Amino acid sequence: MAAAQIVSAVMDEWKAGIDHHDPGRVAGVFTEDAVFQGLRPYGVGRPAVAAYYASQPAGMTVDYRLLESRRLTDQSATGYLSATFSYPDRADVVLAIGVTLVRQDGHWLVAQYQASASAPPRMATD
Repeated sequence: MAAAQIVSAVMDEWKAGIDHHDPGRVAGVFTEDAVFQGLRPYGVGRPAVAAYYASQPAGMTVDYRLLESRRLTDQSATGYLSATFSYPDRADVVLAIGVTLVRQDGHWLVAQYQASASAPPRMATD
């Protein structure tokens, strides 16, 4: 399976969990020991991921666009995406997100997640 398919399948489930305000569903796409860096101090593991998304306001949704993906090994992949988080009562927030995925027990899961303020457009190379 291509890296883009792997990353998109996992992030589609992440999106569905966020859109339905289901922190357990979101946490389910992460490994038990995932390193998670949202916009607050980082956390480790599914409970930290679930707590982060449980604290988000009801009605928050996310749309994302996969910008880059790579298959690192047969059991790992990485992705870089732009995500727009929408809220019913305030301005959207656009973030850059990097993820590293690993294959465990036949499932692709996020082992590392890093969010930051949206990056500028791709740099030109000489």
